[in-house]
Amino acid sequence: MREHIRRAADRVDAATPASRDRAVDALRALAILGVVLGHWLVTALVPDGGGTLYTASPLQHMPWLAPISWAFQTLAVFFLVGGQVATRGYASARARGTSYGAWLRARLARLFRPVAALLTLWTVIAGGLLLSGTPYDTVHTLTKLALSPLWFLLVFAALTAATPLVSRLSPLWPLAVVLHVDLFRFGLGGAPSWLGWVNLAAGWLVPYTLGAAWARGELEGRRAGWVLFAGGAAATAGLILWAGYPASMVGVPGAAVSNLNPPTLAAVTFGLAQCGLALLLRDRLRRTMARPVVWAAVALVNLSAMTIFLWHQTAMMATTATALAAGPLPGLHTVPDGLPWVAARLAWLPLFAVGLAVCWAAFRVHEQGPRRTANRRPSRVIRRQDRNHVVLAGSRRST
Repeated sequence: MREHIRRAADRVDAATPASRDRAVDALRALAILGVVLGHWLVTALVPDGGGTLYTASPLQHMPWLAPISWAFQTLAVFFLVGGQVATRGYASARARGTSYGAWLRARLARLFRPVAALLTLWTVIAGGLLLSGTPYDTVHTLTKLALSPLWFLLVFAALTAATPLVSRLSPLWPLAVVLHVDLFRFGLGGAPSWLGWVNLAAGWLVPYTLGAAWARGELEGRRAGWVLFAGGAAATAGLILWAGYPASMVGVPGAAVSNLNPPTLAAVTFGLAQCGLALLLRDRLRRTMARPVVWAAVALVNLSAMTIFLWHQTAMMATTATALAAGPLPGLHTVPDGLPWVAARLAWLPLFAVGLAVCWAAFRVHEQGPRRTANRRPSRVIRRQDRNHVVLAGSRRST
């Protein structure tokens, strides 16, 4: 078995173009897995006395666990990689004579094909739950969790569409927008509540434009990484300690202010630190990705990135709902108010992963396309898989 895995990994490694920057794929995989683990660790579904499910978080009851969110809130890295890939891809498409419309349609189709399956299934599930008499609040909670990844896709799609306009934009401009929006929201007071949502685009545009600068070759030295990492970390610490921003980099139910909903200046400066760290790790990641087995694992995650991202909440909820028949179980249905809950939740993570594997097997076809026929030569299959990987993961060769 081990030898079979090694041979398969060697074939994937040999089929990968030498020009491919494997650090990009590694960072994308880490960002996706960070989001998945973060949600699984800080999201709980707890039944109240009347049988209605509501969301709870250990960060509500144990705010000193906020550093967990620093490790697993990795969206800035995803936007960094997305900006790098989109900028390179658009430049490559223009060099080949591909129109902007054709390039954009191809990219958005790869983003939204898997979404149709998620929306269809959850429309059926929500309708069935309501018809069966499930409390509306429970249906709302479940549907909101299942569809929560879609906000990210909408923002990412909008920034992708704007790539020709923002690919040479300095990150300082959207950063200044976030700064002024927060100044009006929190410093001066009296700003309309909708003003904060300006940061939904401006906040994630900061790492996206950093990715574009990376694609232009402007962030190749380690100095840029250290400046971003040190400056972002210092600014974030100052905002938390002296400006009253929450320490958690994810939303906490019941909190007056969320760093993500919409993004705050602290979330953006924290993202700058993450982007700096990602840039500092590039060379080490490239060396690590030279190992065929590691590279094959990263390639597999990238090949299924959208499926993993879209279905990880559904996998967690399916496990939670299935286990309800056994009664309230620690770490799954109980209030997350102590370290025993944390220990129990860690024990549930493998079952969440099994649920996600089931979702992956059922729905990956919407991302990867139909399975190849078995009578094709192995070498052709490998090359085809690599082409799909290149397209879906958004490499330099993607359009």
